[in-house]
Amino acid sequence: MTTDTLRPPAGTVARRATEILTAIKADPEYRAFETATLEYSSDWECFTGFPVISQWHLEKDAPALLEEGLRALVLKAAVYEMTGDEHAAEIPVAVPVDEMSHAMIAQPQLLARITARVGVSVIHQTDQEHTDYRHGDYTHAAYIAAWGEPPERYWISHEETERRRAHLATRYASIGLRRSGREHSIDFATV
Repeated sequence: MTTDTLRPPAGTVARRATEILTAIKADPEYRAFETATLEYSSDWECFTGFPVISQWHLEKDAPALLEEGLRALVLKAAVYEMTGDEHAAEIPVAVPVDEMSHAMIAQPQLLARITARVGVSVIHQTDQEHTDYRHGDYTHAAYIAAWGEPPERYWISHEETERRRAHLATRYASIGLRRSGREHSIDFATV
């Protein structure tokens, strides 16, 4: 049985996800969580996540991405609540949205307290995550059922993300950053 066959109908997940999102935003510590997540920006220096967004601008894009990251996490929480299966809950998510979810998860105490009060589990494990989101997939269907069409600025399909990453890799290499920023030969003692 595949994870797709374990997942509940997208509309059912959507209804529960909207309830979870409303509860999270109503939590007394939500504003502190939001502030802490957005202030995490000095550590958001990933070369292949957020930069796949056209004309990316951290301060301008962060609030909208926070909303998208929350939506992804509550969709995953709803799937987990209905299945009890962490693998099924790791639904495909767009790369920039996944990057924002990392910023949220980096606020573990606040997030743990909020989700405990709401009564849900946040599911996100790097070695199990799926950043192969595509228009028309399960995530897309659940998102549409919950909130309408996702913003294409952030919910970039897998193939387009890979095309943009290849372009970024070429640009990075031209200034000496190899493997999309995972390696360089700069000797700071000599500069």
